[in-house]
Amino acid sequence: MPRPRFWLPLISAGLLAAGSLSAAAQQPVKIRAGWVTTPASLIPLIFAKPGLAKHHGKSYLFEPVYYAASPLQITALANDQLDIAALGYSSLPLAVENAGLADLRIIADEIQDGVPGYYATPYWVRKDSGIDKIADLKGKVVATNGLGSGVDIIMRSALRQHGLEDKRDYTVIEAPFPTQKAVLKERKADLIVTALPFSYDAEVLEMATVLFDSRSGFGTVALSFWTARQGFIAKNRAALVDLLEDYVIALRWYLDPANHREATEIAAGFLKRPPASFQDWLFTNKDFHRDRNAVPNLKALQDNIDKVRDLGYIKASLDVAKQADLSLVEEAVKRLR
Repeated sequence: MPRPRFWLPLISAGLLAAGSLSAAAQQPVKIRAGWVTTPASLIPLIFAKPGLAKHHGKSYLFEPVYYAASPLQITALANDQLDIAALGYSSLPLAVENAGLADLRIIADEIQDGVPGYYATPYWVRKDSGIDKIADLKGKVVATNGLGSGVDIIMRSALRQHGLEDKRDYTVIEAPFPTQKAVLKERKADLIVTALPFSYDAEVLEMATVLFDSRSGFGTVALSFWTARQGFIAKNRAALVDLLEDYVIALRWYLDPANHREATEIAAGFLKRPPASFQDWLFTNKDFHRDRNAVPNLKALQDNIDKVRDLGYIKASLDVAKQADLSLVEEAVKRLR
């Protein structure tokens, strides 16, 4: 007696559903990553060299998103408009304490400032100013790129070490990095700070001398690192590990002296500037330190955040170890050994 065939449509429907689920599961995960400035951040440059990324377009799709400042990335994270934010020692506490992002985790490194043997952010005075030591800044005007910024906090820390306090002993004005040279040249401030590539400006080198730098004012600085929220990490762990593997591959390629000429040309092309502007320092020890395994310096970060608290910018420090999940980048690096 022939068996009834009412189950055949059910099996067919089940197979179709399973196939749909499988196809959905295989769709690349979209990962939106924020960046503020490049070439300090490699986020917009990771895939500029064809053939380096093994997983892009397969397990994930990477979307760099430009932001004018770190606080804007914090807002985007809080509103689920961003998946990875490049934050620093001064912005991480704001994200956790002010924005309530207690689930934010550090997953990889970008750049460190003031590492011995590498670039340290310089703070300049005119050679004809008569200012020979930090104590000589009493009664003077100092320029920062923005109140509460990373370089601003470093400056205040250095001056405090020499007994100088804002408003009581000196005046602070704000000026964007590209205008700092003019501020010093026109004597609108007695001390300025420069960022890369402005630190290698020939006119600045001719006119000014370094009074102190980030290393002497703050030590090693955890200037920028990747962060993501725990929920996104848990849901997309495999894709994130693939991304970090590709990131480390690209990072090592950019840092390889054999690729220096092409690497600087890529950065210059993205920024629409002459390659000669970068060839003498970018991806060398004249640049920020970049860990070739993208592993953050949590010890330095803890010290940095403690100093931010001491200066009164945050009410309490953070336990940095609890805000980090380095298992993803560690897994990614293991694949490359």
